[in-house]
Amino acid sequence: MNVPENLKYTKDHEWVRVEGDEAFIGVTDFAQGELGDIVFVEVETEGEELDKEEVFGTIEAVKTVSDMFMPVGGEVVEFNEQLEDAPELINKDPYGDGWIIKVKIADTAELEELLSAEAYKELL
Repeated sequence: MNVPENLKYTKDHEWVRVEGDEAFIGVTDFAQGELGDIVFVEVETEGEELDKEEVFGTIEAVKTVSDMFMPVGGEVVEFNEQLEDAPELINKDPYGDGWIIKVKIADTAELEELLSAEAYKELL
């Protein structure tokens, strides 16, 4: 299972890649594997300010629909529009082209509460 060292993780199986005061957010390799073939991603929170652990969207697989939770509070500034036509990118490349949203981080101190790759592996 792929758990890149340079990312932060949540107990809800989201990953976070920080770039300056922004963060790319997606679901982990473990999560996409558990979900199976992803057929639809819905994010209607673009432009909204959300708190940590609020639902920012849903991810739909053949057998289930799951909520996705904000790892940190902030404004959802971008949705990965490639996922509208190719939601399977999350299955193929969860840490690259399969990113889901970009967030302007409200409080960088919240990043300290996220799991390291090592801690996330222990959770699994």
